[in-house]
Amino acid sequence: MEARLNVFASPTASKALKHLTAVGKVVSDTGLPAATQELVKIRASQINGCGFCLDMHTKEAAAAGETSTRLNLVAAWREAKVFTEAERAALELTEEGTRLADAAGGVPDDVWANAAKHFDEEQLTGLVTLIALINSFNRLNVILQQPAGDYQPGQFG
Repeated sequence: MEARLNVFASPTASKALKHLTAVGKVVSDTGLPAATQELVKIRASQINGCGFCLDMHTKEAAAAGETSTRLNLVAAWREAKVFTEAERAALELTEEGTRLADAAGGVPDDVWANAAKHFDEEQLTGLVTLIALINSFNRLNVILQQPAGDYQPGQFG
């Protein structure tokens, strides 16, 4: 399978990806835990069916020491006992923020309040920004049919 466009050879795509990557660096500076960031990226990518992002973020999480049990249970986080309450709140906000079209009122107040119990304002800003960012990357990769499976940890970092 080949991607519909070669974003790595396109000057326009390179500029756009440079800016999106810079946003990711801003998120990292908010104090949002790195493990939480990877879980959010994985969950949004599962919902959006982005194989490229799933390949990247599961491998990056594993390289950073994440366990296979936790990685394998992200899709079933509600039933899994391996996530902290803060991670669960972040995953719930991720789902609601990713599935905006499914809820006419947007993210419910109780979901926001639960996240706000676990994260300060800078971390919440980082979390919301990260949810928007990974959804952008997911959409780019799904639209372009970016193939998955060849990613090596640290490849873009």
